[in-house]
Amino acid sequence: MTAMRAKFQVSSVEKFATSEKVKFNAVGKSSSYPADGSDEDNTFAKFTPSASCEVSIANPELFGKFEPGQKYYVDFTPAE
Repeated sequence: MTAMRAKFQVSSVEKFATSEKVKFNAVGKSSSYPADGSDEDNTFAKFTPSASCEVSIANPELFGKFEPGQKYYVDFTPAE
C-alpha cells in the first residue's frame, strides 16, 4: 500500500564518466495556478510545497534517460 505519492521534476543532470547525478524537486511554478484547480501540479504543490531528492545512477542502461523538465510520480511505500 502506498503511503504517499509525490510529484517531482528533474531540475538538473550532471554527467560523469561512469555515472550521472540526477536532482529532483517537488513540482511548482513561479507564476500562479488556475483558480479552478485544473493544473494537477497545483494539487501536489499545495500539499508538498517543498521537496528535493538527489540520485546517483551507476547503471549504464539508465544513462541519458532523465532530462531536465521531465516530471515523475514517486510513491513512498513502507518497506518491511
